[in-house]
Amino acid sequence: MAKTVQIGVLALQGAFIEHIHALNSLRGTEHISEVIEVRTKEDLASVDALVIPGGESTTIALVAERSGLLDDLREFVQTKPTWGTCAGLILLSKNAVHTKKGGQKLLNVLPVTVCRNQFGRQVDSFTINLSSPCLQAVSEGTNVPFEYVFIRAPAISSIDDSEVEPLVVLPPGHGQTEATENGVLVAVKYRNLLGTSFHPELTTDNRWHRYFVRMALDGES
Repeated sequence: MAKTVQIGVLALQGAFIEHIHALNSLRGTEHISEVIEVRTKEDLASVDALVIPGGESTTIALVAERSGLLDDLREFVQTKPTWGTCAGLILLSKNAVHTKKGGQKLLNVLPVTVCRNQFGRQVDSFTINLSSPCLQAVSEGTNVPFEYVFIRAPAISSIDDSEVEPLVVLPPGHGQTEATENGVLVAVKYRNLLGTSFHPELTTDNRWHRYFVRMALDGES
């Protein structure tokens, strides 16, 4: 029998329902046994892989701490396949700048520095279509550009470990408030971790979710 994975989506705050819908859309073609909302330690202990959604990173961390889940999350992400999108990327990171007054609780596992709200306020949200070589393996022979959605998004300002693999760079001139000549890094992979600045769950294209499912299957093999 082919191996399957149970995937959890952290459901404390943010766009967790959209991730659940995207993952469930893959259950007919990928080896997913179940997709569940993770709210408790027991939920977390039952899953093989986890998605930390976009939302408000400070709020997600605060609710996790008050519910007694924060330490379990810190342990889980050390070894289990975990994907952080937008706020989830901030939480996974080891360093975050431009945080709210008083700082930001982090899971402290992804060796990058993240600039919070790199792309401005809600009114500065934008989309851009980009071809992404990292998605070729899950694109069924096509190389259709992916629609990247940025909403109050962070960006990765530095990679702090040579093992971190850059996946997607946003070209110069597309929304960044601190434009650089070489563009801005918005997706990375590191061991069991995937971090993305954008919101793939807000599109009908499930290739990034398929990418993570296959990454989780590889990590659990």
